[in-house]
Amino acid sequence: MTRRDDEYDVLIIGSGMGGILCAWPLVRAGLRVGMLERGDWVPRDLRNQDTSGSLELTPFFTADQAYGVVRGQRTRLRHSTSCVGGQAVFFGGVALRYREEDFLADPIIAGDSGACWPFGYDTFEPHYAAVERLLDVAGDPGGDPTAPWRGADYPQQPAALSPIAQRLAHAGRHIGLGASRLPLTINYRPGPSGCTQCGSCDTYACGLGAKNDPASRVLPELLAGGLDLRPRTVAVRLEQRAGHVTGVVCFDLTRGAWITYRASAYVLAAGALATPHLLLASGLERLNPAGHAVGRYLLRHANAIVFGFFPRALEGYDRFHKQLAFFGHYLGAADDGPCGRRGLLQQIHSPPRGLVRAYLPGPLGALGCAVVPHMTGLLAIAEDQPRAENRLTLDHGVRDRYGLPRALVFHTYSDRDRAVRAALVRSAVRLLRGAGAVAHFVHAIDTFSHAVGTVRMGADPTTAPVDADGRFRGLANLFVADGSALPSAAAVNPALTIGANALRVGARVCAALTTKELSDVQEPRTAAASRVLRMRPSRPHS
Repeated sequence: MTRRDDEYDVLIIGSGMGGILCAWPLVRAGLRVGMLERGDWVPRDLRNQDTSGSLELTPFFTADQAYGVVRGQRTRLRHSTSCVGGQAVFFGGVALRYREEDFLADPIIAGDSGACWPFGYDTFEPHYAAVERLLDVAGDPGGDPTAPWRGADYPQQPAALSPIAQRLAHAGRHIGLGASRLPLTINYRPGPSGCTQCGSCDTYACGLGAKNDPASRVLPELLAGGLDLRPRTVAVRLEQRAGHVTGVVCFDLTRGAWITYRASAYVLAAGALATPHLLLASGLERLNPAGHAVGRYLLRHANAIVFGFFPRALEGYDRFHKQLAFFGHYLGAADDGPCGRRGLLQQIHSPPRGLVRAYLPGPLGALGCAVVPHMTGLLAIAEDQPRAENRLTLDHGVRDRYGLPRALVFHTYSDRDRAVRAALVRSAVRLLRGAGAVAHFVHAIDTFSHAVGTVRMGADPTTAPVDADGRFRGLANLFVADGSALPSAAAVNPALTIGANALRVGARVCAALTTKELSDVQEPRTAAASRVLRMRPSRPHS
């Protein structure tokens, strides 16, 4: 029995952290898996260390999928990332687990939003460990008072602390914030792809292959195992019939042609903005008992960077020094009042001089380049409240060249979110002063790089569009495996949790395809071929 090249057992939309990690158990089980990606491959060579290699300056940060951010009467267009590997290609490599307390609903943060995890940390722990192995994470849990229990050590030990990190660690211990190592998806092993600790890491695609993002670390083995990756393919609409998705209508940018891909199961992993965008554009929220929540409860962290200025140039300022986290106030502090969990401070690398010149041309750029050797930063990450008014909706009056209505994003922080962020900023200023800084400035982050929560999972079918297995309620063969499924943001970088959940969802999809949970509604030829594939023996796990 042969298969057409547009038919699969599982079709995954999106090739980022969620899509690639979800594909791992499916490909290894011998299933025919297709993956659709709107963008193209990112070249991996030393040219990426140039200024033009930073995320917003690359061709992969594109207006092709622009969305509008609404502030009062104004709508500002934002570009988005489209490439094989997604935003994880350009991320800074931080691979923190949620704390055990993060899986418990904090009534001060959750309020009446209904946001609640359908399971606890114990369910997630083996998946965290599996992703850490796949991405070869370098870390050391010592010094973190909030570190969750773990069943295995990190695969790698981190590099020695930079002189800047050593100064911050000493200051953190002195003021009672402590200091712990940031776990990083960076290859510190000797060899040609080992990290050289250059200054072009965060917001850059690594030209050496030393940053173990899923596209460079996991995807090659998936492709060798039979994954059919379709880059430059725009998913425009999900078709459904009788409670099942029956196809994905796409535009193939390479061939300039429309095509409909079909499968027995479908997984959305396009990201916390693109996934609800596609669901709403396809009208699938009408079939979900919690359809009113699709696109709502957008979370993005209340973030700010606090840069400290030091009288003398910092030793190794132009080398990678994003190495420390400070969890001393993660679970709250005595002076917080009714704020609930607070968050963390995370060391952040000074911007490369070339990047400063790109964003600040002329005299301001020259001044900025002179200041860079004297500064380092701390990223304050505060967990934000899930609120229904923070949402993604559609503007049907404006459509792109593929017919997709424009996505509109509405988001504001609550008074509580701003208060917690301000408290973290004050702690960051104290820490920088303790390390020798004589001045500081604060930059509030206004991106959606940590966005989660827009198609959240939960036990209550009336408030959560996705169940504990990752299945989109109302459609038996549609699953969600990206950040949109996370019901809370915690106060750590979400990448590792997205990957762990995607790995778990992939295993659930695999199990569903080997039982009678999913009934085929494809053409008879596709259904028969799917049954043949289900009878094939699984590939052995290493």
